[in-house]
Amino acid sequence: MGYFLFIDESGQDHKESPYEVLAGVAIKDEDLWKLVQEIHDAEIAHFGRRYSDGKREVKARSVIKRKAFTHAAYDPIILPHEVPNLAKECLDNGQINNSRRHQKALALAKIAYVSDVFAICERYRCKIFASIVEPDAPPTQSGGLRKDYGYLFERFFRFLEDETTESGYPQQGVLVFDELEKTKSHILIEQAHKYFKDTATGRLRASLVIPEPFFVHSDLTTGVQIADLAAYCIAWGLRFGAMDKPVRAELKPYVEKIFKLRHRAIRNMMGNPNFVIWSIAYIRDLRTTPEKLAEELVQE
Repeated sequence: MGYFLFIDESGQDHKESPYEVLAGVAIKDEDLWKLVQEIHDAEIAHFGRRYSDGKREVKARSVIKRKAFTHAAYDPIILPHEVPNLAKECLDNGQINNSRRHQKALALAKIAYVSDVFAICERYRCKIFASIVEPDAPPTQSGGLRKDYGYLFERFFRFLEDETTESGYPQQGVLVFDELEKTKSHILIEQAHKYFKDTATGRLRASLVIPEPFFVHSDLTTGVQIADLAAYCIAWGLRFGAMDKPVRAELKPYVEKIFKLRHRAIRNMMGNPNFVIWSIAYIRDLRTTPEKLAEELVQE
């Protein structure tokens, strides 16, 4: 018994995204196939077919980019029951079926589909985890596991602890990543192994989080596609604390759903018996504590 944590990222190319986001969605193993089937059904209900049939992939940067909301505001009146057929025609042959009605229908289908995805996740009691990093955050030179990964694993571990306590049985966690370029995948695996085997904190968390990550193709894995949608919405639409980058207001309904999917762990930390640890964390500095102390000494 346990959970899969499907993980993807947004903004790591440092091009347009206001923040780097590493996001994961935790899905209970016994619910996974039922959830996947419901999401596939939602695709057909909104698009009249599977959007991801053929070479097309459900990626946030194409499904809910700004243009989708611009097209959704076009003038032609489209009744709800007309949307799936018009969207299907557009997907089947966009060169011919490219009228403003088709474009609006496809945009409406995309917007509604993403909303349904998060609603389905809420129904199955999934949890969203994320590390949000400032694009100019000072990097670590330690060569170890990056802080955003460490924060993500730590919060997943807290969730598994709580689920273990509630169920009375150990809840194991499996890490599933979108496949990276092979060299980067090897580096991540090596860093994860060192973290879970060579550090006291990592060894503790390995009691519930299996230290061997799995890598899958995102276009074939619904869980990673959900993580991609979450990472994109968080990068462009979620703001709290010191986060001051521009925000896309049209993503607010998705962000509200993501907030409902956070996990809240309460632990005795720093003298506070009710210290709250949310599953979404904001990180301004990727350096380790020794690195920051060394930098401060140099400045003095």
